[in-house]
Amino acid sequence: MLTAKEIRKSFKDFFESKGHHIVPSAPMVIKDDPTLMFTNAGMNQFKDIILGNKAAKYHRVADSQKCLRVSGKHNDLEEVGHDTYHHTMFEMLGNWSFGDYFKKEAIDWAWEFLVDVIGLNPERLYATVFEGSPAEGLGRDDEAAAIWEKHLPTDHIINGNKHDNFWEMGDTGPCGPCSEIHIDLRSDAERAEVSGASLVNKDHPQVIEIWNLVFMQYNRLADGSLQPLPAKVIDTGMGFERLCMALQGKTSNYDTDVFTPLINKIAQLSGKEYGKDHEVDVAMRVVADHVRTIAFSIADSQLPSNAKAGYVIRRILRRAVRYAYTFLGQKSAFMYRLIDTLIESMGDAYPELPAQRDLIMRVIKEEEDSFLRTLENGIRMLDDAIAEAQAKGEKEISGKQAFVLYDTYGFPLDLTELILKEKGMTLDQTGFDAEMQAQKQRARSAAAVEATDWVTVNEGEQQFVGYDLDVTETNILRYRKVKQKNQEYYQIVLATTPFYAEMGGQCGDRGKLVDIETGESIEIYDTKRENGMGVHLSKVLPANPASSFRAEIDRENRMAISCNHTATHLLHQALREVLGTHVEQKGSLVGPHSLRFDFSHFQKVTPEELSKVERLANRRVRMAIPLDEHREMPIAEARAMGAMALFGEKYGEEVRVIKYEDSVELCGGTHVSNTGNIGMIKIVSESSIAAGIRRIEAITGSAVEDVFDEMHRTLQAVGSMLNNAPDVVGALRKSLDDNADLRRQAEEAFNERVAVMTEKVLETAETVNGIKVASMRGVRIPDIVKNIAFGVRAKSPESTVFIAATRDITDKPLLTMMVTEDLVKGGLNASAIIRSAAKAIKGGGGGQPGFAQAGGKDADNLEAAFEIMRDAIVK
Repeated sequence: MLTAKEIRKSFKDFFESKGHHIVPSAPMVIKDDPTLMFTNAGMNQFKDIILGNKAAKYHRVADSQKCLRVSGKHNDLEEVGHDTYHHTMFEMLGNWSFGDYFKKEAIDWAWEFLVDVIGLNPERLYATVFEGSPAEGLGRDDEAAAIWEKHLPTDHIINGNKHDNFWEMGDTGPCGPCSEIHIDLRSDAERAEVSGASLVNKDHPQVIEIWNLVFMQYNRLADGSLQPLPAKVIDTGMGFERLCMALQGKTSNYDTDVFTPLINKIAQLSGKEYGKDHEVDVAMRVVADHVRTIAFSIADSQLPSNAKAGYVIRRILRRAVRYAYTFLGQKSAFMYRLIDTLIESMGDAYPELPAQRDLIMRVIKEEEDSFLRTLENGIRMLDDAIAEAQAKGEKEISGKQAFVLYDTYGFPLDLTELILKEKGMTLDQTGFDAEMQAQKQRARSAAAVEATDWVTVNEGEQQFVGYDLDVTETNILRYRKVKQKNQEYYQIVLATTPFYAEMGGQCGDRGKLVDIETGESIEIYDTKRENGMGVHLSKVLPANPASSFRAEIDRENRMAISCNHTATHLLHQALREVLGTHVEQKGSLVGPHSLRFDFSHFQKVTPEELSKVERLANRRVRMAIPLDEHREMPIAEARAMGAMALFGEKYGEEVRVIKYEDSVELCGGTHVSNTGNIGMIKIVSESSIAAGIRRIEAITGSAVEDVFDEMHRTLQAVGSMLNNAPDVVGALRKSLDDNADLRRQAEEAFNERVAVMTEKVLETAETVNGIKVASMRGVRIPDIVKNIAFGVRAKSPESTVFIAATRDITDKPLLTMMVTEDLVKGGLNASAIIRSAAKAIKGGGGGQPGFAQAGGKDADNLEAAFEIMRDAIVK
């Protein structure tokens, strides 16, 4: 029986023998594509080639791609664990042709690999073909069907509808018919009783799709019409886990050696046995699946957080913790203990896992601990809501309450339902669904983007010249109008551009586009990267898009960005020298005003260490080290030079190296010609953003001058307040000490005054029905009244009540009441009495049964309010 490792290798070897170039998996987390957060298909890393924005270096490619599907069109999250074949993170085996071979080779090679190479039984295989769509003017894919007839009997070739057999990248863009390969894994007896053909695409757990062959031959426009693609594309994707299930004779992906090591470890840690209890089995499958997703995401530098991709990862992690908590009895962190088992299984194919082991384990453990605390808090909040409902005689919790728990506090809905069931309560599911739908609609409205079709002005590919030039002559290749959040703007693609498009943490350039003939100038307010090309954003379109233009960046803005980007490299190098070579970049944000740099380090950086880092970086600034740039260097040479490749980044075979003496990094951003241009670097903050991840923020150049100027002005102002004392620090310390002495004296006088007044109200107290009633009226400081109330309770702890109807120096009324503990137990409630009396002064308030206060607006009725409080005691 072939192992998972052998199956993965055999696929790559087969397609390499067919002239395919084997490429490494792209990161699972996507950083520079605004349309995607995660790689959800093998084709994602080739989007710019498929869209025609970039020429293909290799026309035949194959790989094994790590993918993640949890949101949007491919939302499989709630299926995971409950069936045998859905996953969040999965591997996609794929082969591509960019303008080379098409349907015949794709189908013939798929059959050869499945049947001749790895030995699947051809009698169990079925193929689907697109049945056509009269509404689109598309006929049946007879070409694909004819090829399949060489390999399969006609009753194993099934027509599929547009939903299943017409693949589209999105609402617009490349698309085409596809042909799915399904396998029937049922027993011979079951197959004899019911034909597999009748179960294809019917969600049968044993009759499943294993490979999809997509024949991209059309381009869908915004109006819904189709145009033939000039260069046809083959894009295939085969589920690795499903293929392993078929080859290893299993009926569940989780029974293959892809998952069994993890499930065995979960069983060992939890003391539960897999295969004995349905709920336990589901929980184990959830944890086994989710820990893979979480570990790979962290290895790709995506940490759990409350925003965007980070929120998705946190949601997956919390789902796993919830299942472990409820069904596996895990009340403390345990998923992080699965990482070594995962590395044993997948570390060879994905070296980022062992390389990032300590970080992955620390982050997961911290997230587990945090969410377990959330679960405890959520259970307390739910208990309070249940008690409140029961006090009203109700048996249902409102959907809004449950949604607040779910959305604001991260408390799982199914756990809410479970606890309610145990307490004999129900949930207003309709109300919850309404709240959820309203939130989704808000999110859709915020993210909705309407775009027209691209209008092509000139043919060609974009060329970036911004490393060398800040102005250049150019033409518009294409443009389109976009509407988002009630804002309209234009996206413009230039043939030649000096504008750097936002990527790798560096923000995009801004500047202007000038019509050379007419002098018309439009502002470019930002530059984004989309599908591998720079897209220039402008509120207006040139009057004549077909004209020739001068593209000119904002030089001052670019210089500020470049200073901050180079500063991140110098700080990175200095951090490694001061803290150790374990320091690695985990994220950055470089703009014109400041820089942010995230790095791996497992404890707070001390002020002394920060000072050393800053001094080292600034020493290199003063040395005015010239930029040593290497473009299109083979990546092996770059690594030999000492360049640091960052986990979670996708590098080609040739890379750009940025070197300032000992600082050597792979980087596509813009930098200063020598470090002296930076002027100075000042670190302004250091903090933690996750377990094992620290963040520094810094400024450079004129921003440092501004900070120093402000500090100097502040120091001068403080000195002036201290009569320009030569020793400002000493004078300030003496002033603070004197102030502390005065405060102590004032507090002593205050406490003495309270003590005297407490004795006085006790001396003048009356006894009513065996209760000592101390009282106070007049103009009083509110804090004095409160302290007197507590003083009375301290001196007379039984059968005593204190009531006060006072006003402050602004004539604002205040009612105060204190009741000793024995009277509270007897039924006297200060809070209830105060609320009743406060109506007389047009106010409100409350507190505890033993002490309460209320303010109001009508001081003239203080006496009436006082009598209400006194009468409540007398009665």
